[in-house]
Amino acid sequence: MHPSVHAQLDPDKPACIMAASGEALSYGDLEARSNRLAHYLRSLGIAPGDTIAIILDNQPWLFIAAWAAQRSGLYYACLSYRLSGDDLGYILKDSGAKLAIGSRTTIDVLAGAVAAGYEGPLVLVDDHWGTTPALAELTAGFPATPIADEMAGTDMLYSSGTTGRPKGVRQPFVVDLPIDRPTPLLKLAQSRFGMGRDTVYLSPAPLYHAGPLRWSMLVQRLGGTVVVMEKFDAEGALALIDRHGVTAAQWVPTHFSRMLQLPDAVRGAYSLASLRVALHAAAPCPVPVKERMLAWWGPKIHEYYGGTENNGLTLIGPEEWAARPGSVGKAFVGTVKICDEKGAELPPGETGDVYFADGPRFEYHNDAAKTRSAYNDRGWSTLGDVGHLDADGYLFLTDRKNFTIISGGVNIYPQEIENALGEHPAVGDVAVFGAPDADLGERVVAVIEPKPGVEPSGTLAEDIGRFARDRLGSLKTPKQIDFTDALPREPTGKLFKKKLVEEYRQRAADAA
Repeated sequence: MHPSVHAQLDPDKPACIMAASGEALSYGDLEARSNRLAHYLRSLGIAPGDTIAIILDNQPWLFIAAWAAQRSGLYYACLSYRLSGDDLGYILKDSGAKLAIGSRTTIDVLAGAVAAGYEGPLVLVDDHWGTTPALAELTAGFPATPIADEMAGTDMLYSSGTTGRPKGVRQPFVVDLPIDRPTPLLKLAQSRFGMGRDTVYLSPAPLYHAGPLRWSMLVQRLGGTVVVMEKFDAEGALALIDRHGVTAAQWVPTHFSRMLQLPDAVRGAYSLASLRVALHAAAPCPVPVKERMLAWWGPKIHEYYGGTENNGLTLIGPEEWAARPGSVGKAFVGTVKICDEKGAELPPGETGDVYFADGPRFEYHNDAAKTRSAYNDRGWSTLGDVGHLDADGYLFLTDRKNFTIISGGVNIYPQEIENALGEHPAVGDVAVFGAPDADLGERVVAVIEPKPGVEPSGTLAEDIGRFARDRLGSLKTPKQIDFTDALPREPTGKLFKKKLVEEYRQRAADAA
């Protein structure tokens, strides 16, 4: 299945509808415009196996660019416009992007990337970039028919490492794969959730994230319609389900929390009768939150666990979850294995590192050492999570290695933030970690040991926050900055971060 098929069958059907503006992109227009862009990419010498970068807010051009790359045999890196310019510049260079596509909305971060040293070609979909015309102008004269050498490309998404810079995740490139080749996610959508041409799918999150991007493009493979929220709003999401007859949607636990916070009268004002399946992932969902959602929406909520690496997938339905609260399900892609620190497989009930056997292979771009560290000597791969299996093969995640923070469904990695804050002239030492947050799941906390002679204050905390925001962007900036006389350290000098994490968890538990 592929959007090109549906462009022939029903060219006027909307492939996507923008929630706020109502702007629609039909399958016929998606086909013509993605073909024109594919021809333009070839005219630039961009060949199968190359990479382009897409730095766009939620808008129809994102789908046009992604499908143009997909049918051209390219890797397409959809990148956050909320990154710092320095991070974006690094990723553009690291990915080897032969072209970066942005918009007026994302022009500031693109300018930051150029200031950080990116020298590759840039184009805006809706405006000139210097002397380069807008992409709409550049592609207008190219054929609306397919390029001669169509073949399947795939996404290349960036998953930050626990230390240093973000890392690109790539599946091995295979020449001449057909553009309509089936995928495991496609089979899952059809067999488990009954998705097809009648699907109306609500995407409430930024499309540069793996889940929203992959599920939205999957719905377009099936010939359904994607309703895209420019920005999440709890009541607005309910109104869209009612207005468009939404049948499926994908969420993160923060969305659930914010919808549950709405007054009963607001929640009851909209019909959710059309909704058949609600998917959620990206972060552990607190058991009470999910229980309240199931009581409200009924047995429609399904959970899955996987990663940007796409090396395996678990799945659990509402009835299964009710019998095993907190589980993320059984393996659907690959086989879940639990191993101890020496690599020995553990029996059910024992906690260890979570691995997938028999799943798709991946690599971290330009980081062979990190790729090797993700695999054990049996070829099983891990995302770095810790958990256990029950006697029936259901996976329970119990912790995240390396103190990865998941805030609002987004992975945030402390080491990078610690490195940046350490450059502030008042900071002697710093520990960054996630603390429980009823809305976001976890919030980013920085505990700072000031340099000798520096007095902690609210003004200093605000200054450090601005310092972090300028270097890291808003996503990675700590939401809470506290001060301490001395950070806890082991006799070897290693930061005893676990003690801080436990202390803040206990504070949250005491306050509950």
